[in-house]
Amino acid sequence: MAGKQFASLAHARPASASSRRLLAAAGVLILLSAAYFLLLSPSSPRPTAAVLASPSSSTTTSFLASLESFLAAPHPSDSAPAPGDLDAAIRAQEEARLYGDPAWPAPAAGPLRVYVYEMPSKFTYDLLRLFRDSYRETDNLTSNGSPVHRLIEQHSIDYWLWADLIAPESRRLLKNVLRVQRQEAADIFYVPFFTTISYFLLEKQECKALYREALKWVTNQPAWQRSEGRDHVIPVHHPWSFKSVRSFVKKAIWLLPDMDSTGNWYKPGQVYLEKDVILPYVPNVDLCDSKCVSETQSKRSILLFFRGRLKRNAGGKIRSKLVEELKGAEGIVIEEGSAGAQGKTAAQDGMRKSLFCLSPAGDTPSSARLFDAIVSGCIPVIISDELELPFEGILDYREWDIGGRWIAVSIVM
Repeated sequence: MAGKQFASLAHARPASASSRRLLAAAGVLILLSAAYFLLLSPSSPRPTAAVLASPSSSTTTSFLASLESFLAAPHPSDSAPAPGDLDAAIRAQEEARLYGDPAWPAPAAGPLRVYVYEMPSKFTYDLLRLFRDSYRETDNLTSNGSPVHRLIEQHSIDYWLWADLIAPESRRLLKNVLRVQRQEAADIFYVPFFTTISYFLLEKQECKALYREALKWVTNQPAWQRSEGRDHVIPVHHPWSFKSVRSFVKKAIWLLPDMDSTGNWYKPGQVYLEKDVILPYVPNVDLCDSKCVSETQSKRSILLFFRGRLKRNAGGKIRSKLVEELKGAEGIVIEEGSAGAQGKTAAQDGMRKSLFCLSPAGDTPSSARLFDAIVSGCIPVIISDELELPFEGILDYREWDIGGRWIAVSIVM
C-alpha cells in the first residue's frame, strides 16, 4: 500500500494569449469544476446540487427532477454571434484595456470569462428531452447489462455545468466564472453538446452523423479557427462518447472521467493533464449529509464493503481476484450488484453501515464508486493502476475532512 503523488494541472491557451492569462484561466477552470464536486460531498453546508440547474428552486440532487424544471423554464438567447472580424475585435478590446485600464496587465485577479455557444437544439435541448422522455424504459441496457440512463446520470456533470453557466447571473452558483455575451471578450469557449446522451440513446449511425454535424458546426466557428480549438471546452465525460471524431478536436480542452493512460479508451496524444480536466462522476447514491454521518457513525459495523459488478474488463479484472482473497473474511461484505431502485438502496445502506468502501477499477481506471463512498461518509479504498483523480492539484485525497470525520483515502498500487 502506497500513497500516490499528486500532479498539478495546467491548461493550454492559444499562442496569442499572455502567460498570465493562461495561468488565470487554468486555475479558475479547475475551480469551476471543483465547485460541483464539493457541493455533493458531505462536507458541504448546503447539499443542494439543484441550485446548479437554477430554473429549479427546489432542493434536489436528482438529475431527472432538476431536468424537468430546467426544460420547463425559458432560456432566452442572449449571446451575440461572432463579429465579422474576430481578430480585429479582440485587438481593439485589448488595446482599450491596455491604454484605458490602470490595472492592466493584471487580469488574473478577475473572473474567468466564458462564452457559451448557442448551438442548434438538436445538440442540446432535444437530447435532454430525449433522455427525459425515455427515462422509464428500464429495458434499455448496454452490452454488459448496465442501465443506460443510469450511466448517463453518472456522466451528467456536463448538464450541471451548462445549466449554471446559462442561468441568470443572480441565480448562478459559480461566481468566479463570468459568462460573456461577446466572443471577443472571452477567455474560453464552452461547447454544450451532450456527447454521452447522444451515444447511448441514438442509433449507431444516427449518433455518428450527429457527431459529424456537431464537429462541422464547432470547427466552422471563427473562434475555433482562430485557435484551432485550444481555448474551447468540450465535455467528453464517458470514454465512448465522441469517439469517432475525437482526432479532429484533440487540441481542445476535454472534460474527462480519467486519463486512462493505458490507451484502451483514449488514443495517445489525445488526452493529457497539461490541457484536459478530470471531473468526478455524479454519485449513484443519495447524499449522507453531516446529520446523516453523525447518526450512522455508531452503526458502522462492517469493516470493508463492496457491492457492484464482480467481473470487469481491463484493470477491472482485479475485482474477481479480490473476491478470491477476501471471500469469507470477518467483517468484509462483497456482493454482486444489481440494477434498479433495489440495487441502489442495497448499495447505499451497505456503504452507510461500513467504515471502509472498496473502490477497485472498472473497465476504465476510474469508478463512480469512489464518489458514492465519499457522499456516504465511508472511507474509500482505491485499487487502480494508471488512475488520475479529479483535482489532484487542489485536493489531497489522503486526508479529507467530511462532516466532522477525517477521511483518509488509501491507494493500493
